[in-house]
Amino acid sequence: MAEIQSFVLNILSELSSFLWGVPMVVLLFGTHLFLTLRTGGIQRHLGKAIKMTLSKSAAGGDISNFSALMVAMAATVGTGNIIGVGTAIALGGPGAVFWCWLTGVFGVATKYAEALLSVKYRYKTSDGTMIGGPMVVLEKALKKKWLAMFFCIATICAAFGIGNMTQANSVSTLMQENFGVSTYITGAVMAALIALITMGGIKWLSRVCEIFVPIMAAIYIIGCLAILFLNISWVDDALLLIVKSAFSAEAVGGGFAGGGIMLAMRYGISRGLFSNESGLGSAPIVSAAAKTDNAVKQALIASSATFWDTVIICALTGIVLVSSVLAYPDINFSDGAVLTNMAFGKLHAWGSGLLTIALLSFVFSTILGWSYYAERCVEYIGGKRVLVLFRIIWSSAVFIGCVAKLDLVWVFADCANALMAIPNIVMLLTLSGVVAAETKKYLDGDKINEYDPTIEH
Repeated sequence: MAEIQSFVLNILSELSSFLWGVPMVVLLFGTHLFLTLRTGGIQRHLGKAIKMTLSKSAAGGDISNFSALMVAMAATVGTGNIIGVGTAIALGGPGAVFWCWLTGVFGVATKYAEALLSVKYRYKTSDGTMIGGPMVVLEKALKKKWLAMFFCIATICAAFGIGNMTQANSVSTLMQENFGVSTYITGAVMAALIALITMGGIKWLSRVCEIFVPIMAAIYIIGCLAILFLNISWVDDALLLIVKSAFSAEAVGGGFAGGGIMLAMRYGISRGLFSNESGLGSAPIVSAAAKTDNAVKQALIASSATFWDTVIICALTGIVLVSSVLAYPDINFSDGAVLTNMAFGKLHAWGSGLLTIALLSFVFSTILGWSYYAERCVEYIGGKRVLVLFRIIWSSAVFIGCVAKLDLVWVFADCANALMAIPNIVMLLTLSGVVAAETKKYLDGDKINEYDPTIEH
């Protein structure tokens, strides 16, 4: 049995390396650049997007603009922002931080386009709730029902892996190592909490995220700023090193790993893409549930999630880690998780505790966010009659993830995550003209608050 598992693991590892290799990175980052051009540099409207986050609309929908944004951020702000950035630095050197940040800047355009199309082509189910996302766009706009089904299946597989079991496993491991709590106890408590929240549907889930996500993000950002204050003498040097090594043909000095610009680009871009999920097609599923006057308005609000996730949080993490290595030469930076833990450990006695709390809260929120993505895909395939069963299975998977070894699940989830992106990118590139036209009409025409009767309300 062990030999079979090892064989399957090797096969999946090779597939994952291929799917997340240079072609996928180039495709996703290229899509970011292309859509930035097609939208006339949508990033310049980020200020307006952030201001509209708290705006209210009388138009039809399931949840508010802010709720939709918080659910999306619940899924994206996670271990990738903390451990993922550390891994990028460990493998690609300090320059990886710059390329990760740049991925966030241009990824704003892709997140905007995804959300716009998902709202534009959404529809109302028999009980009055909204359903939308790449699967709906692929069916209604491109007439590719088989591709829509492919996206849904890939999303469900990715959700149970990267958005559920692996996340739960990281929580149970942390609780056992840091507090001596049994994985079974952690699994039982987490499964019960997730079941309680998800059984209430999107409105209850969104209320939890409205409160939970801003608090967890604020605590983490404050912790990062506190470390930067302690490292203030090294911050300028860290920023200079990050930019310099991003364009250096050779590995930087100071003991940092990395083989120059190519490795910095590879790991920085891939970790950025993995963190903010721009181009994967997950976040627009919840954008489609928002109350909004028109698709452009909600798309702008949705795009700010990438800004907060990567441009702010990932960048802060990167500067914290690089400045900490410069300030404390005893820090081990050969391993991303160890690097992050040691950097936060320098924040006096409560630094490691802060990191643990941040990781626990980020992971929990990720499970909540991905539960909604998977649920909508399950509903698209099987209708509402299967939702209660799905929620039971989802909560059970949380418990299994806490107590089981998940080597195969990790690799399988990575593959499924990449497969999500393929139909989504097909959708984005094919319908980029629609995105450009809608942007010109409502944003460039200064009609951002105008009611659009052509979308479902």
